Amino acid sequence: MTVSSASMPAPRAPDTGGSVVISVDAMGGDRGPSVVVAGMAESAEKNPEIRFIVHGDQAQLTGLIARRKGLAGRCDIRHAGGVVTMHDKPSQIIRKGEGTSMWSAVESVRQGEAQVAVSCGNTGALMALSMLRLRKLPGVNRPAIACLWPSRSPQGFNIMLDVGADIRADAHDLLQYALMGASYARNGLGVEMPRVGLLNVGTEDHKGRAELKQAHEMIEAAANGSYAYVGFVEGGDLPSDRVDVIVTDGFTGNVALKTGEGTAKLVGDFLKEAFSNSIMSKFAAVLAMTSLKRLQKRIDPRRVNGGIFLGLNGTVVKSHGSADATGVSAAIKLAFTLAKSGFQDRLAARVAQGAAAASAGAADAGEAS
Repeated sequence: MTVSSASMPAPRAPDTGGSVVISVDAMGGDRGPSVVVAGMAESAEKNPEIRFIVHGDQAQLTGLIARRKGLAGRCDIRHAGGVVTMHDKPSQIIRKGEGTSMWSAVESVRQGEAQVAVSCGNTGALMALSMLRLRKLPGVNRPAIACLWPSRSPQGFNIMLDVGADIRADAHDLLQYALMGASYARNGLGVEMPRVGLLNVGTEDHKGRAELKQAHEMIEAAANGSYAYVGFVEGGDLPSDRVDVIVTDGFTGNVALKTGEGTAKLVGDFLKEAFSNSIMSKFAAVLAMTSLKRLQKRIDPRRVNGGIFLGLNGTVVKSHGSADATGVSAAIKLAFTLAKSGFQDRLAARVAQGAAAASAGAADAGEAS
């Protein structure tokens, strides 16, 4: 049975109070619970409104949290003895995942105890569990994972989706991605009128597969003043100021994402080699230190850590599995921002409007034929 966000109980904070409750899978990820707890402490220090429900081995988490000043009073620890590893298959977790920290973290959102779940764990397993426990929003065929891409836009980031939830996407799916991406840009990044583009092999109307041409028409027709559709965009537009939301299928999006991450690492390695090549280059690095630190901060992947699962009856943030404390803190900050904005309710409303508009358009087309 589908559980709508409207019928779910109001989020419950831990006993110490707090306006925003984040459910954290502390055992997922490559670096273990100590790094996750360190990221929680970093976020808690910056924002007194955040409270946590933390899922994992109770004895281990109690000790780790107790070492962080002021954190224990803002955490509700839920014991979960099982751990989802990076090698577990989603199908296995669906059948046997109950009792794991990941299952427990998602369940807290389903039960209305927390507004957002955050996990560094296995992406496929997390999406499978999220779909199983939270269910899809009415009108959504395929949920999507949205990521932030450093760009020249005023907010500093563009949104791209899907980046790996499903390798397939038909025209209706791409329309839903556009609606969800625009809602995310508005509520997560504060973009009043998001500019939406559809990724293609060229910007000309005649280029691309049949489903892309159909989606092109559907996304343009559904804008209705809620976003500005800029048409087809190319790979070079991903970091540009031409667009705020890039819509694509999960296969293309994931390849683009991994290519971008690899290129950013390569450029960073080249810069290190260039500035350590000789005594003069090291001296030049010292002179350029301020500019280099500014560049490093701007392209630091930890600052954009956190992919959002869109299209579910609840919000889930997927952190990189290898994230350090700064990366975990960034994912929690993103979760906090979305929760504060009432993102989930706004997203559900926007998707419902889009589904109604699509149905009306299909009915009109049937009458015309």
